[in-house]
Amino acid sequence: MTPLQQFSRDLEELVAKTAPAVVAVEHRGGQGSGVVLAQDGFVLTNRHVVARADGRVSVRFADGTDTVARVVGTDARTDLAVLRTDVAHSSALALGDSRALRVGSVVVAIGNPLRFEQSVSLGVVSALERSLPANRGEPLEGLVQTDAAINPGNSGGPLLDAFGNVVGINTAILPYAQGIGFAIPAHTASWVTAVLVQKGFIERPYFGVVARAEPLAATHAKEQGQSRGVRVVGVGSNTPAERAGLRDGDMILTVDGQFVGSVDDLQRVAVLSAKANFTLSVLRQGQRREFEVRPQRPSSAYAA
Repeated sequence: MTPLQQFSRDLEELVAKTAPAVVAVEHRGGQGSGVVLAQDGFVLTNRHVVARADGRVSVRFADGTDTVARVVGTDARTDLAVLRTDVAHSSALALGDSRALRVGSVVVAIGNPLRFEQSVSLGVVSALERSLPANRGEPLEGLVQTDAAINPGNSGGPLLDAFGNVVGINTAILPYAQGIGFAIPAHTASWVTAVLVQKGFIERPYFGVVARAEPLAATHAKEQGQSRGVRVVGVGSNTPAERAGLRDGDMILTVDGQFVGSVDDLQRVAVLSAKANFTLSVLRQGQRREFEVRPQRPSSAYAA
């Protein structure tokens, strides 16, 4: 068997194993895709797929079974939504660790583009840590860019690595381009999904900074033992960050001792911790310093 024949055989087996966990999500306002996360009926999709639903969402499994699902929770900042059906299903896929992805990694997208159900496309990871403008003025961040064909209707379906792990949730395309699609990384979807299942919404503490992920300079990366951090590019007036002493240009390295290499890491630590204060380790002009920040808790959670 030639290497190309073996690759084809492996790809066929990967699709046969994973495709049964990919579903079609439909309602009067639109349609998309989803992935079954648990055999007891939890389905992950995009928020924008169900945003215009009138309360009734239809989920169709790969075997043709149709059922009604209810929306458990949504998160606009990550464009994710969790549904639950009353139908148990034998096929489910766990969210993998997308932080192991590298540019050039082979990926597979499965979904229902333009209602062509169970469509499979193949590509590579074109880039990591991409940002896209989104509604409410808050960009989608940390996205996986891929050239695997993604079209309207693929939204909410899985992006899989060569081992069949879900490494992303397909979410967006550039309509004026070809071969440029984006997925929410699975390590983001994992913690967001867990909170949505438990609470139905994400309540994010407010630090008052504008920030972006950046690589550290080679000398600093070696000294600090990490390759990326979160650069502060703006500090709001009279905010928790300003009161704590943070400044534009600071590079946040850790929060309560946990490495942060992306804005998602910063949000994850803040959301999942029940603490009122956080210790931020910051690199400023080549020197490592620590700051105590007491973020504001939102007076009301945004759950739409």
